[in-house]
Amino acid sequence: MTKGKLKIFLGYAAGTGKTYQMLTEAQELKARGIDVVVGYFEPHARVETIAKTYSLEFVPRLRLEYRGTTLEDMDTDAVIARRPQVAVVDEFAHTNIPGSRRAKRWEDVVQILESGIDVLTSLNVQHIESLNDQVWHVTGIRVRETIPDWLLDEAAEVVMVDVTPRALLHRMERGVVYSPEKARQAMENFFNEGNLSALRELALRQTAHQVEEQRAEAPIFEGDSAAVSTGTECILLWLTPHPATAMLIRRGRRVANYLGCPCIAAYNESDADAVCQHLAFCANLRIETRALPGVDPQGALAAYARARGVTQILVTRFTPKLIPLVNQIRDLQVTIVSERVRTP
Repeated sequence: MTKGKLKIFLGYAAGTGKTYQMLTEAQELKARGIDVVVGYFEPHARVETIAKTYSLEFVPRLRLEYRGTTLEDMDTDAVIARRPQVAVVDEFAHTNIPGSRRAKRWEDVVQILESGIDVLTSLNVQHIESLNDQVWHVTGIRVRETIPDWLLDEAAEVVMVDVTPRALLHRMERGVVYSPEKARQAMENFFNEGNLSALRELALRQTAHQVEEQRAEAPIFEGDSAAVSTGTECILLWLTPHPATAMLIRRGRRVANYLGCPCIAAYNESDADAVCQHLAFCANLRIETRALPGVDPQGALAAYARARGVTQILVTRFTPKLIPLVNQIRDLQVTIVSERVRTP
């Protein structure tokens, strides 16, 4: 079975028009005779966007009981059973209702794609996992709902739906995005022009990166016997139990994405239990991991890096015996990744 194609409509904040544009495309596809259904749509009481759903077929939502309340979410099995050519799935980074078969909507979308159905979906840039630290630094808000970067890498197309921050704020003031009271609260907090401008820049950079990725094949790196692929760079992350390792993983994934090179991670085998959460995070971002002998971790890391053709090693400043480690790998570039401190 041929896997479905994913098209992502990317914005930098609520109200930029990504869902409206996604539904516009769905209507155009239907007019051309393509079988399109709406798997999930979140109206947010936006009249103009709701109007774009008229005449589109909706797959009935799944109803689940949670803490005495009946909630609705996408019925992924019903979408797949319906077998459309294209499914519209709003809010890609959404967290599903507890008790659902899958925890995240992006996991549902993967299932739909695996069934040979194309998907149109919407996403804000702050929900990209590797940008999580940058978004926190800019806005002071730690986004909890994220998608792994490899989903964007595998998308057939990423389209940025853009509007200037000033125009977006004007939409907020007119009540197009939220109700007047909610809009006022939003503009006093997250929706200030500084935040929006910074997020817009991140979205523009992400879109430019996706365009560059589509121009050239991504390098492939498989197994310990493989050499560095078509690129000249290879990044190695050194994982430790410290919480800052999550930030290191995001930064490493981001750097590797921009360089178009492999990203691998290693850890001391004696830390296996302590770093299990970081290992799961690496798996989610499709970063290969390797346990190294614990007797001489610095020496093992140095030997492994040279054997794998690593050109850059990223560590946190909390790495145990950091100086002895650096001394053993003077022939390689070592970058100490520090957590950013937000300025008021």
